[in-house]
Amino acid sequence: MTAVLELEATGLDPARARIELLCDPGTFRPVRTAVGDGVVAGRGRAGGRPVFCWAQDGSFRGGSLGAAGGETILRTIEAAERAGAPVVGFPHSGGARLQEGVAALAAYAAIFRAQANATVPQIAVVSGPCAGGAAYSPALGDVTVMCGPQARMFLTGPKIVLEVMREEVTAEELGGAAVQGANGVCHLTAGGAAEAARLVLDVLAHLPSRAGGPLPLAPAADPEPGDPSEPVPAEFRRVYDVRDVARRLVDAGRLLELAPAWAPNLVTALARLEGSPIGIVANQPRRLGGTIDCAAADKGAWFVEFCDRFGIPLLVLVDTPGFLPGVRQERDGVIRRGAAFLRAFARARVPRVTLTLRQAFGGAYIVMNARDLGADLSLAWPQARIGVMGAKPAVELLERRAIAAGADADALAAAYEAEHLGIGTSARLGFVDEVVAPAETRERLVEALT
Repeated sequence: MTAVLELEATGLDPARARIELLCDPGTFRPVRTAVGDGVVAGRGRAGGRPVFCWAQDGSFRGGSLGAAGGETILRTIEAAERAGAPVVGFPHSGGARLQEGVAALAAYAAIFRAQANATVPQIAVVSGPCAGGAAYSPALGDVTVMCGPQARMFLTGPKIVLEVMREEVTAEELGGAAVQGANGVCHLTAGGAAEAARLVLDVLAHLPSRAGGPLPLAPAADPEPGDPSEPVPAEFRRVYDVRDVARRLVDAGRLLELAPAWAPNLVTALARLEGSPIGIVANQPRRLGGTIDCAAADKGAWFVEFCDRFGIPLLVLVDTPGFLPGVRQERDGVIRRGAAFLRAFARARVPRVTLTLRQAFGGAYIVMNARDLGADLSLAWPQARIGVMGAKPAVELLERRAIAAGADADALAAAYEAEHLGIGTSARLGFVDEVVAPAETRERLVEALT
């Protein structure tokens, strides 16, 4: 069923219908209905929990935001903050209403301030065009879902882009889900309104009602069967999907991956251990060999800060040969962006465990939640290797004269690896707290994170 048919089936106007699809049947109570102005708002229950909602009617004056509608949205966010309950917005707007001038801009400013200071989870579901201030609002929240083929987000639309920049571009090319998913503005996509509602409920099921509140618990479940290390090849250069490892560690093997299209060389996901929510940050060897680039550093910093804000413990799965080298990376500010990733982990106050699966070298070893960056527990599997760099490049630097004189480079690399990179060395020196068997890993994680 298409998004439009889903909404028509409710017999309600689209703005109200989107809210009703999210809320438990019969629980939504609207407020400020006489004000109207293209905004429907109120409170209800979603998954049994209190939730505040607002939605814009894109057919009312083009979905433009006026002062009265802006006040309705503002009051909804403020009410959610007072009640300590999540707020879900359904923006559908061309931006500030031209006929109201500065008053419409002031309405957006007040909304932005409330969003920036809110301590409750904020989720946006974008189902139609969102331009200007309507695009900023989701970005100021915590999670953005883009729903259906008409979902668009951009600061300036195609007509203005053509007029000012002389660039011809469609709305889809400018701000569709593929574009905003790849750059991290959009975190989840849905084919229709009902699927979007299910995704919102899934996100909320992992979050407290407000920052500092208790995490929602669920019945514990066994992970996917099998040895967690089985998907990991022994050869360092062979790739695999790190999500296959995670599924053998977490409840029901279930991952809610956020922003999967953004920097896919780093996986960020919500999951559960023994019923308790956790966040997972993992290098993804099947993309860029698991190296960390500018985009991955941005993504990692965002997710670590997100989890820390809501008190979600972190599991960090490490398998990376280092930062991605290159002129473009340096010009794009990999130092600054990598430092933001480091800062996020260093400042995090939630419990966090690092598990090195296969390799961790150089600055990437540090940035992936090293023990001395603040990890509460640093674990590693027996085959893991940790060091400043891999054995081959290390001996090419250290033994270049010997190699030039005819020494066996492979034998030198093997000797260097045995002496410096084996996980036993890091464990003896105290940089890894414990080398654990893969079969015992979940038990150790449950003890540390729940």
